[in-house]
Amino acid sequence: QVQLVESGGGLVQAGGSLRLSCAASGGTFSSYTIGWFRQAPGKEREFVAAIRLSTGSTDYADSVKGRFTISRDSAKNTVYLQMNSLKPEDTAVYYCASKSRPLYSSVGDRYKYDYWGQGTQVTVSS
Repeated sequence: QVQLVESGGGLVQAGGSLRLSCAASGGTFSSYTIGWFRQAPGKEREFVAAIRLSTGSTDYADSVKGRFTISRDSAKNTVYLQMNSLKPEDTAVYYCASKSRPLYSSVGDRYKYDYWGQGTQVTVSS
């Protein structure tokens, strides 16, 4: 069974940076899609970014383009989310999720993903 473990969350001031990690185990990940989603209190879980591990191609939500970067370390089965120029509205629990094949048009649809991590809290103070 696939397991995903997020880490790297914390409290940061506006304008600061954090790097989240998503460590995957229990599968062969070469063809997977790994996505990052976030959920703020009282809001729906929303797409942030995704990477297709077979090609390294990426997608981003408009709200984070130019500020966040998703990347992978295939040797470690780990996907990272580098978050720069953080804003208070980025405050949320961040989750990584996996799908065992490349996603394209549906990459932002949380219902397409099969496995989820437990989440890591990111709080950005103003």
